[in-house]
Amino acid sequence: MLNRSKLLILAAAFVALCGCTTSKQILYFQDIQDRQLGKLTNEYEAIIKKDDRITILVSGADKSVTAPYNLTIAEIGQTTSVTDPDRSTLSYLVDSEGNIEFPILGKIHVEGMTRNQLVEYLTTEIGKDVKDPIVYVAFRNYKITVMGEVKAPGTYTFDSEKVNILQALGRAGDLNLTAKRDDIILIREVDGVQTHHVINLKNSDILESPYFYLQQNDVIYVPASSMRIASATAATNLWSAALSAVTTTVSVISLAIVIKNQNK
Repeated sequence: MLNRSKLLILAAAFVALCGCTTSKQILYFQDIQDRQLGKLTNEYEAIIKKDDRITILVSGADKSVTAPYNLTIAEIGQTTSVTDPDRSTLSYLVDSEGNIEFPILGKIHVEGMTRNQLVEYLTTEIGKDVKDPIVYVAFRNYKITVMGEVKAPGTYTFDSEKVNILQALGRAGDLNLTAKRDDIILIREVDGVQTHHVINLKNSDILESPYFYLQQNDVIYVPASSMRIASATAATNLWSAALSAVTTTVSVISLAIVIKNQNK
């Protein structure tokens, strides 16, 4: 049985582990004062992928002329388009070959295009029959999943297609103090293959990294720091020791009562 002094030692160790956090363990971009960040040479643009949902609306001066280029309820089931359950607007589902079935124009290979490239393509093609068409394209499934040592893990949908890792972590309530900031894992599907990249938020290099901006369906996993694991282990051991001590004490008292009753 653990005596009182041993329990006090375990409790002190637990408190020490919980209180040993330093600024070096939790601050972001610790080297940013010592460097000059260059201007990003390329603006990030999201790329259309298989299984993406995109909304496409065509307008112009004469709505009766542009109407046939817009998806209608009657066309659902006849094309790869579906109704987005989270929106009132009908959307196109990019099929397993990277195509959509577009009214009038038929099958279009959109995989690998940016939103602006698809706008330009459709404007040119529709412009062959319609004067000055206006084409609007938007992603409907720009979702990022954040897991691990954050305040509110979950899957989040963003209206913007330009989302960086700081914005995603901010949406999830930011990192817990017990998060490991230099070993964050970004999981991303590239050409049908799952890839992973390690991100270090203590270093400002991430601000110029190709992984600073996220892609739709990226997964961010934030592991627990060694301090968090150690404190959890210490807490478990402390409670186990306390429970064991209480159980032993109760057993001794019960045995004493039984012996006392037998001697009466």
